Order: sequence, then C-alpha cells, then structure tokens
Amino acid sequence: MGGPKACLEEEFWVQGLKVAGVDEAGRGAWAGPIVVGAVILRPGRYPFRDSKLLRPKERECLAEEVRRVALAHALGVAEVGEVDRLGVLKATLLAAQRALDLLDPPPEALVTDYLQVATFLPLLAPPKADQKSPSVAAASILAKVHRDRLMEELDRLYPGYGFARHKGYGTPEHQRALQALGPSPVHRRRFSPVAQAPLRFPERE
Repeated sequence: MGGPKACLEEEFWVQGLKVAGVDEAGRGAWAGPIVVGAVILRPGRYPFRDSKLLRPKERECLAEEVRRVALAHALGVAEVGEVDRLGVLKATLLAAQRALDLLDPPPEALVTDYLQVATFLPLLAPPKADQKSPSVAAASILAKVHRDRLMEELDRLYPGYGFARHKGYGTPEHQRALQALGPSPVHRRRFSPVAQAPLRFPERE
C-alpha cells in the first residue's frame, strides 16, 4: 500500500527546503475543536495516505510511524468558543498557525490541503493535497487521530450524544441526540442544526 503517486513536495525538496505539510480535522463537525497537524518529512517515499481513507487501527499505526520518522511534527487546536467567535475558516487558520509556530526546525516551504495560510514562505495549496503529498497526508493522520481522542474524552464528559462514534459530525444519531438533549457546551452554536436545537445547557461565556 503505497503513498501518494504525485509528490507535491518534490519541487521544494530538490531546492533543499524543509517542507511542512498542513491539514485539518473537524472543520465540518457540529461539535468539538478543529485540530490542525503540521509535519516536516525528509525527502523520500512514505506510506502515508489521506486519513479519511484509513481505518482507525491503520491511522493509529501510521500516526506512530509519522512521529517516528518526521523531522518535526506539531498540532494546533482551535477550541469550540474560537470556532463560534471567529468562524470555521479563521479558526482553522488560527489552529494552523499554532501548529506551524511549534515546528522545530521551522519550515522553509508549505504544502496545505487548499488552506491559504498567511505566510511569506513558498506555498502550494491545491485541493486534495492529502492525496498528492505524503507530508499533508501525515499531517491529516496526526490531526485526525488526536481529534478522535479528544472526541472520545468529550463523549465521557457529555454522554448521550455519541461523540465517540460520530466524532461530532452531523449524523442522524447526532441529530436525534441534539433534539433530545439540546446542545452541549462543546457544540458549535454557529451551525444551524445546533442553533435550532432546544437549549438545555447554559450558554457559554
């Protein structure tokens, strides 16, 4: 099972640049944080693929491999209150900047999955980059694994919504739970299915 066939990093690698791949998890969810991964890989070929195409056990194993082989890796998080206050895109960009700021050594070029981060560095941001870039795929794996763990913890804090199963995304089960229980403190009030649900928890500050 190989990695992406077309490697977007190649043009940067041949210049000797350290390239960070950047990708997010949770952008479209109704609840929970947005998590962004950033990964710098040495030039080479890797088995990393878009996290959405992997089973949970595969993601866990590949996340360990990313952490083992990466020159640098980091995660940035935008909490639910920030998503509601800033909107999804700005919150995603904030989480991405937090992840990039933690990379050591710092990147010299960026490849993202259609995310136009503010940077003076060379930037490639095509759609579906997680299918064409091992660095972006690695970032997507770290972000997804970390966010899934956060949602499993939120499932224990706020039982009844099924966060451990659907990870905060809009499913029929999640819709039914919202109608029965109302939004929890970790639901995104900007999202219309959440805003329309009966309020039983106090509003966040």
